[in-house]
Amino acid sequence: MRNLSAVLTAASDVQIVERPVPVPDPHQVLVEVRAVGICGSDVHYYEHGRIGSYVVEQPMVIGHEASGVVVAIGAEVTDRAVGDRVALEPGVPCRRCEQCLAGRYNLCPHVSFFATPPVDGAICRVVAIDAAFAHPVPGDLTFEQAAMAEPVSVGIWAAQKARITAGDRVLVTGAGPVGLFAAQVARAFGGVDVTVSDVSEFRSAMADRLGLTAHRSGQPFERDYDVVIECSGAQAAVTAGMSALARAGRLVLVGMGADSVTIDVPLLQGREIRITGIFRYANTYPLALDLIASGAVRVSDVITHRFDLEHTEDALTISRRDPEALKAVVTPHVGGPPPGGDLGSERSR
Repeated sequence: MRNLSAVLTAASDVQIVERPVPVPDPHQVLVEVRAVGICGSDVHYYEHGRIGSYVVEQPMVIGHEASGVVVAIGAEVTDRAVGDRVALEPGVPCRRCEQCLAGRYNLCPHVSFFATPPVDGAICRVVAIDAAFAHPVPGDLTFEQAAMAEPVSVGIWAAQKARITAGDRVLVTGAGPVGLFAAQVARAFGGVDVTVSDVSEFRSAMADRLGLTAHRSGQPFERDYDVVIECSGAQAAVTAGMSALARAGRLVLVGMGADSVTIDVPLLQGREIRITGIFRYANTYPLALDLIASGAVRVSDVITHRFDLEHTEDALTISRRDPEALKAVVTPHVGGPPPGGDLGSERSR
């Protein structure tokens, strides 16, 4: 078996190289990777070679939104079998630190997270991962749908942190893939008249296509919202979102843009607004897969481009060439993309 891998060697340089096939540890499974979504963090590493304090100092396999098929199991794995279809939760924590023992394993300081330096990612033919983080995929899901459990998990974590309940009026700022998934999750949690705000006419149209209320950024809001989920990272969106909150409203910061933003403190205090940041997610994958399988969160509409492994660099740069690019998916295995996919094509819908 050859383990061709998309390796980020430096900013703006991805090489397709053959890596050793990993041998699973006793508690790991070896997975033949079938689909990997391209995330904004992958693009940022590609363009800048770093995200904050995480610096690519040695060649690193890119990609962390992955699914595939188990092809081998470690000696002590009893709850996974060869042939199982799985979605890979990319962060494996230590399970022993204070944060892990409190159930907040997303905050584990010792976590090993795909495609976060120095840990290799999943745009490769095969990858090894702890069996507990290879989640069974419901039978009807495609591999690319299963890979979307990762960004959908971000939306679930945001909704949980916002404590969305039935009847809450929800605004999502930023209609990228995470924003569109977060809005659908908010609706599934009981949010009403879930509104998505963005500057892009195409992305606003996508929100409307998904049954959400579309709003063009810069226009006044017609109501106050109980919850705002900010997914753009833009100062203007943070300011507009806070202004749109009702008294005792909740603002959850998801998007990572500028290192710092300005907050209207009198508004914050006068309305008793609660602001919460989120970092990744914890214990969300089974729910994410269920929401996708049930159709409550439609992910296929958001997947606009598909590429084979050899065209990974094209996948990382597609948003520069196509203003209507949302989510790109790389298909590492020679078996190719799901029916209807166009291997190596920039536009697949």
